[in-house]
Amino acid sequence: METAFTKLTGVRHPVVQTGMGWVAGPRLVSASANAGALGILASATMTVDQLRQAVREVKSRTDAPFGVNLRADAGDAGDRVRIIIDEGVRAASFALAPSRELIAELKDAGVIVIPSIGARRHAEKVAAWGADAVIVQGGEGGGHTGDVATTVLLPQVVDAVDIPVIAAGGFRDGRGLVAALAFGAAGIAMGTRFLLTSDSTVPDAVKARYLAAGVKDITLTTAVDGLPHRMLRTDLVDALERAGRARALVQAVRRAAGFKKISGLSWSQMIRDGLAMKHGKELSWSQVLLAANTPVLLKASMVEGRTDLGVMASGQVAGLIEDLPSCAELVARVMSEARHVLGALPAAE
Repeated sequence: METAFTKLTGVRHPVVQTGMGWVAGPRLVSASANAGALGILASATMTVDQLRQAVREVKSRTDAPFGVNLRADAGDAGDRVRIIIDEGVRAASFALAPSRELIAELKDAGVIVIPSIGARRHAEKVAAWGADAVIVQGGEGGGHTGDVATTVLLPQVVDAVDIPVIAAGGFRDGRGLVAALAFGAAGIAMGTRFLLTSDSTVPDAVKARYLAAGVKDITLTTAVDGLPHRMLRTDLVDALERAGRARALVQAVRRAAGFKKISGLSWSQMIRDGLAMKHGKELSWSQVLLAANTPVLLKASMVEGRTDLGVMASGQVAGLIEDLPSCAELVARVMSEARHVLGALPAAE
């Protein structure tokens, strides 16, 4: 199925596996790429050296195009961009809008630039700066997300820009791909659906929690770090939402002390990182501490299997997912379903 996105990137299918921290490592990315999707390596939870090693591992596992996701506001963003260029990575994606200069540097080196955005104005801005495509995530998506549904946001962005638009938030199958194409998108991006594959390195106990969840077990909360964050509802989330300001601060300090040992960060570094993640929001001190430790909260579940201690970011579609196919099986299924749905549509008069 050829679209503007497949022509741009050289992938076989208009499907993207998103760059999920602690989840989108070399194994998942290479499996997604070999399946014909654009696998995206998550670099925000890696050091610069780990990123270079991970990129080389992906290249050793696949000859197919893949991408790297990075934070445009990271202090070492320039070093990470240099790795992407030096290693010949096909695409770079960003959770926050990259600067005009960063886009130009990547494009001059032949790297495709694909920012993720959550508002029409952001899409217009990065398109004007030279972005090659955008991933548009509606409020159904997992992790930090907005409050506008994909079905409302997607057509706004498609009408606003002349570059390929990839729809994210609420997708898991071929019907969703056809719906996105009908809205004018050039493909779909999926995070939770790729997390729940046999190629994902997420511990089995965590995958079981996702598979057991119903749609109403997935919540949107600001209690973790002060920003809208979609995740599985757990005892940790309930405790944070019930806690008053003083109690929340005590809990945050206690958890931060534990995570400080794991991460090796100093108190000043954690507070500085937390403040950097505010993005203009008014956060309590407990939320600043938790914001600084959000990557470690995610690691506790996604790497260490601590469903009682960690945060499990999740799109709403987790409540509809019931199996753990391989990436190859998943992508083949999505494309088969899409062709069947397209064939079953009534012909225009």
